[in-house]
Amino acid sequence: MLPNLVVDTTVLPPADRFAFWYALVAQETAPAHISSGQLDNFVAYVQAIDLGRIRMTSLRYPSLDAIRPTKLVRSAEGDVYQLTLPLTGHSTLIQDRTESTLEPGKHFTLLDPARRHVARHRADGAGLATTITVQVPHAALPLAPDRLRRLLATPIPSHLGVGGLLVHHLRSIAAHPEQFEPAQAEMLGGVAVDLLTATLAQYLDIEDTLSPEARHTALRARVVDFIDRHLDSNELSPGSVAAAHHISLRSLHRLFEAEATTVAELIRAKRLEQCRRDLGNPLLRQPVHVIAARWGFPDRAHFSRLFRAHYGRSPQEYRTGVARQDR
Repeated sequence: MLPNLVVDTTVLPPADRFAFWYALVAQETAPAHISSGQLDNFVAYVQAIDLGRIRMTSLRYPSLDAIRPTKLVRSAEGDVYQLTLPLTGHSTLIQDRTESTLEPGKHFTLLDPARRHVARHRADGAGLATTITVQVPHAALPLAPDRLRRLLATPIPSHLGVGGLLVHHLRSIAAHPEQFEPAQAEMLGGVAVDLLTATLAQYLDIEDTLSPEARHTALRARVVDFIDRHLDSNELSPGSVAAAHHISLRSLHRLFEAEATTVAELIRAKRLEQCRRDLGNPLLRQPVHVIAARWGFPDRAHFSRLFRAHYGRSPQEYRTGVARQDR
């Protein structure tokens, strides 16, 4: 599991919850003056995950207002940007005379904690607001500070293009840190920085200034996302993937040279996984060959051999085993 810190204020007496949460958030993000109607019984959760150069924090909390005045800004240590991504509720952010309201699932933004800012977070109804923040050192983003300053508190699409890939990457790590080994933290953080850099450069229309490594990471992520979205297409192949991204087949293969699998193997493995999930779904009663054909395996014997080689059991044996476990 990735190194992480998890805090649940409900294990504390109600009167102690806000002070404890505030001290932790001030340490993980940035100190601020916070007001809320729930200070007497502040139910909140924090999960902080180290990802090498960056640190990601998932927070759930009641509606609140946070103001970071000049006095607190002067006490800031380190030069970092803060990516703010609301998942539930609504967030209004103000910095450098820019004010924006972020829609959950549609926007994220960048803040500079070393500058004065205001944040108003509103939960939906009686629930909790949920936000992911990422602390990124200035030096990790190879983009001019004066250009990035134009984006502070500006809504950036989180469901489109490379921004969508970045958000999917962050949400996957936050939801399942147990799926990754500690040795992968640096790599996962590096991918996040490259995707963030590509997103910001695309938004600023300066993609040509990116390093080859950042462009390489962003293109590979777009390719994998394209494959995920077209697994059920009979036209999906390394050739169609290359054509969709306006690159040669040789360039596509070069993108995956450092990976443990080729593009064709990646497509096959992802399709097999979709078949495995469908076979294990007790509500899906379709014959094995129908499921296989849907995911690109029209030849029954060939599919059965591939499935057994990958999972150690035939498709029917796998389906029967899952059904027995559910009884």
